[in-house]
Amino acid sequence: MFNKIMKRGHRKGSKSDAHDVFGLNSRNSGAVLTSNVVVNHASRTTSVAISSIQPTVSPSGAAAPPPTGPIENLPFFREVPVSDRQNLFLRKLQICCVQFDFSDSLKSVREKEIKRQTLVDLVDFVQSGSGKITEQVQEEMIRMIGMNIFRCLPPASHENTGSENTDPEEEEPYLEPSWPHLQLVYELLLRYVVSSDTDTKVAKRYIDHSFVLKLLDLFDSEDPREREYLKTIVHRIYGKFMVHRPFIRKAINNIFYRFIYETERHSGIGELLEILGSIINGFALPMKEEHKLFLVRALIPLHKPKPIAIYHQQLSYCIVQFVEKDYKLADTVIRGLLKYWPLTNCQKEVLFLGELEEVLEATRPAEFQRCMVPLFRRIARCLNSSHFQVAERALFLWNNEHIVQLIAQNRPVILPIIFDAMEKNIQSHWNQAVHGLTVNVQKMFMEMDLELFEECQKQYAEKEAKTKELKELREMTWKRLAEAADEGGIEDMVTA
Repeated sequence: MFNKIMKRGHRKGSKSDAHDVFGLNSRNSGAVLTSNVVVNHASRTTSVAISSIQPTVSPSGAAAPPPTGPIENLPFFREVPVSDRQNLFLRKLQICCVQFDFSDSLKSVREKEIKRQTLVDLVDFVQSGSGKITEQVQEEMIRMIGMNIFRCLPPASHENTGSENTDPEEEEPYLEPSWPHLQLVYELLLRYVVSSDTDTKVAKRYIDHSFVLKLLDLFDSEDPREREYLKTIVHRIYGKFMVHRPFIRKAINNIFYRFIYETERHSGIGELLEILGSIINGFALPMKEEHKLFLVRALIPLHKPKPIAIYHQQLSYCIVQFVEKDYKLADTVIRGLLKYWPLTNCQKEVLFLGELEEVLEATRPAEFQRCMVPLFRRIARCLNSSHFQVAERALFLWNNEHIVQLIAQNRPVILPIIFDAMEKNIQSHWNQAVHGLTVNVQKMFMEMDLELFEECQKQYAEKEAKTKELKELREMTWKRLAEAADEGGIEDMVTA
């Protein structure tokens, strides 16, 4: 199999793959061991990444030949002298550059196990910190890692079936068959990034913008185990490599934009939001304009896509973090929620009401007053929803002491807006729980301001009387028209 890989590696390079992922000219660096092309699918990112992995270089500077024939089972690091460990590290990296077909579990069993044991030994060596690895070895290690993890992601299930109407929540995730090796490669990268021996000034040459961008592209993997590793690694890179922070935020922005406005399909939105939750928590005050724009242009529009239920918990956390950091953003957030409020999706509406309660908990009176009129018009419609969970969730807002306090301070404005909705619930809502909760809310308003409540009740009675009078007048008009039609009066009117 390895000879076949070698034959493919000697193909004539095209202009598009003249440089590998690390920006090195593959024509001038010896034999190419293998190459990976990240292929785009309908739900994948637009960038095309081509990587060529080159053979390791010996400490003397001469290119070490790639392994030929059966893969050699090398000794463990603890079994060799300290002076030989760097060279052994390079030889082990060469073995790990060989990739195997995991679609057939009976194929190359011995070689797969040797590679797995080699990766375990590399992870242990880096984690133990028993020997500081040289810059040259670091470069070769990052190349080996890139070769293993930067690969073609399989088409999503909806692309295979051609059906765009499938619910992403109901789709079975695709589990990467090469995970026994892939997990160890990710573990090696993680241990390298978090190691106290890793000098960021050196490491940033290899963990560069291109490498980080390809890591972010892999968040579209359907395998949740891989996305969990990626989340941890990218978060650690963000924390350790300050030079990459603006780039990482911008790259995540771009993933969100494409998800919101183009595909509405991406497997890793929740994990990316988890990373951002930690990032937002660390924002310094006063908050930069760049961060506020990110809230308005990326986070709030993330309420628009249909599969919001998959990542809503993480999104809600990020939104609330912004409001807690800068209370003046509460009005912007609430109006943003109202802009994307679902009209026909009741389950999504329940999620919005839950998030709204969290935001209102962090809202101060001045910001509340700016948005309370459109807010309670929407809440009034929720109170009258025929879906009992929506109406019930809206009524649960009155269980929150802070929200009740905000309402009490502005009751002359709020009660007239929602009074009609409460009366309709008491008179005609089919669900007994909603009926009971509405009665409790009415009692709460009566205790707050009985005079205002009675005034609203009087206005409601007058409005109902006028409505009844208009209805009777309309019925009488139709009755006269019907009588005129029976007597032929309408025909006479038409002919005249």
